[in-house]
Amino acid sequence: MVFLKPVQTGACHCLIMLLISFSSTAANAQQESIKMQDSRSREAMELMLDFAQRSGLDSGQSGRRYLWTDAFAVCNFLGLARMTGNNRFRELALRLVDQVHGTLGRHRHDDPRNGWISGLGEREAAAHPTRGGLRIGKQLAERAPAEPVNERLEWDRDGQYFHYLTKWMHALDQLSRSTRRAEYNLWARELAATAFATFTYLPAARWAPRRMYWKMSIDLSRPLVNSMGQHDPLDGYITIHQLRSTAAALPQAAAKPDLQDETRQFAAMVRRGEWATADPLGLGGLLIDAYRVAQLRDEGTAAEQNLVEDLLNASLAGLQHYAKSSELQLPLEYRLDFRELGLAIGLHAAERMWQVANNDRGRSSISARLRAQLEAIMQYAPLRDEIEAFWRNTAHRDSGSWSEHRDINEVMLATSLAPDGFLVLESTR
Repeated sequence: MVFLKPVQTGACHCLIMLLISFSSTAANAQQESIKMQDSRSREAMELMLDFAQRSGLDSGQSGRRYLWTDAFAVCNFLGLARMTGNNRFRELALRLVDQVHGTLGRHRHDDPRNGWISGLGEREAAAHPTRGGLRIGKQLAERAPAEPVNERLEWDRDGQYFHYLTKWMHALDQLSRSTRRAEYNLWARELAATAFATFTYLPAARWAPRRMYWKMSIDLSRPLVNSMGQHDPLDGYITIHQLRSTAAALPQAAAKPDLQDETRQFAAMVRRGEWATADPLGLGGLLIDAYRVAQLRDEGTAAEQNLVEDLLNASLAGLQHYAKSSELQLPLEYRLDFRELGLAIGLHAAERMWQVANNDRGRSSISARLRAQLEAIMQYAPLRDEIEAFWRNTAHRDSGSWSEHRDINEVMLATSLAPDGFLVLESTR
């Protein structure tokens, strides 16, 4: 694999200004000039252009792909395209999708198997690249069937994670909403159908409710980690609602898979769920999910009654615990970089909900209970500001932990600085 030297800050500034010069009209150029004064947006662009160059995306070189990072990156590029009016960023999102499918949709180079994970031939796989799922992109090969479990090594071994797949479904759907091209939504729905069929199962006991595996093998034939992720059913439920809402708004969208049974099964799992957590990444995910459900309700989606309120209650309980934990006062080498940034992104989602609750329309349509929940959560907005200020300090990004996971850290920092590409569902109306 080829890893290119990161672009220096000055080079990024030049590339940003070059991108601006591609604007098609003077009005666009003027708007971009105004928006470029925002230091947060400038920094997000620099981080994402660095990522594009370093990972081989912008140079045409073959870079190492990692599904979680790339899902956020696709959304970031779409958000930057929307913010600047520059289609160059959308082109990067499209190119990244092709690279992810061509890399993580296929077996590893060190695997005796070859071709697409789905087993489809080249032509059919190109038309349905997500039918076999997508690899995580970990450095080590997956654990062999007869190999004993090593919990420490398992974190570095390849396979498939359900919560990574839902992030990719979201990225594909955002691309479909942005381009109005139905194939990306179709690929997301096909991925959802495959993931549900392979990650969920009914235990042997007839009375036992449906459960999920946390990690599956690359070919989805066997579980690698049997335990269930706390928020996996929730992610599946909300994401499938999002995919169905998009498909319903695209006249050219294929009818199948319609995901009706998957929606019903996930709904039953969600009704039994306990969502409260003090993990910063999980907390951020709850707030992001609450905002997604609120937006989907505006589109007419019939999600579970009181789900937004339940998610905000769980978030508030977790925030109260996290604020008392003093984790943000730990020495640099013990900080949780991208997990903290996940919380910061979630607090941006909460702020957008709070803003809607306090505008003219929100004051007349949003319940007093929901408004009170958002007011309580916004008391923790300074945590977001503290997290962002810490990781925007380049001296703090010289640590071994940050450098070891540079791509995921910098892409998620860019998401926190310019979050709308990830958080805001572009209108399908």
